[in-house]
Amino acid sequence: MEQQESSKTRERTGEEYKSLIHRLNRIEGQIRGIRGMVERSAYCTDILAQVAAANAALNAFSKELLAQHIRTCVARDIREGRDETIDELVATLQKLMK
Repeated sequence: MEQQESSKTRERTGEEYKSLIHRLNRIEGQIRGIRGMVERSAYCTDILAQVAAANAALNAFSKELLAQHIRTCVARDIREGRDETIDELVATLQKLMK
């Protein structure tokens, strides 16, 4: 998947930042654990169970970040009359639902 970076940025509160980083650190640990399982030749279904857990953790991260985005960036832009943000949100949701 090609990564596309926006020139937009957003300052996060300390609590938002801490929560997101905490989730990412856990996901990173899960991925390292999966790699270790492959290196130790663990049984396929055991590895797949851990992959499913990592996918669930990534989905939870996405949901949290999306909720923050809607509450802050999207709400602000709509209040300021920047309706193109709605199209951006729709495109983002379409990508997440693939």
